[in-house]
Amino acid sequence: MKTTILAAVLALTAGMAAADPIEGMWKTQPDDGSYALVKIGPCGANFCGTIQRTFNEQGEYKSPNIGKKIVIDMAPKGDGAYEGQVWRPSNDKIYIGKIALSGKSMKLSGCVAGGLLCKAQSWSKAD
Repeated sequence: MKTTILAAVLALTAGMAAADPIEGMWKTQPDDGSYALVKIGPCGANFCGTIQRTFNEQGEYKSPNIGKKIVIDMAPKGDGAYEGQVWRPSNDKIYIGKIALSGKSMKLSGCVAGGLLCKAQSWSKAD
């Protein structure tokens, strides 16, 4: 019994230590006057980010986008690079997505034309 409990604790601890650096809460750059807190975590073999809270000039507000995925199926490519899709709420379009992660900041790009033309935002780790 003690061996089983110890094995379970070790497995849980190993899983926590192996968390990918992209996981956690991220603050978006303002877009059209609003910004959000996005929780990024595993979704299958990749990573997804869901809008948790939204803010504008007056403070926190209940956007209809809360609970929606904004970062979609980002696959790790090594050296802090990820590729997948991003959703831009202000125009309701999904773009080819790229992330360049560096410590507690990321550059998230939404691209068209096969990834040749991109517009980027800087996000910061909020937790």
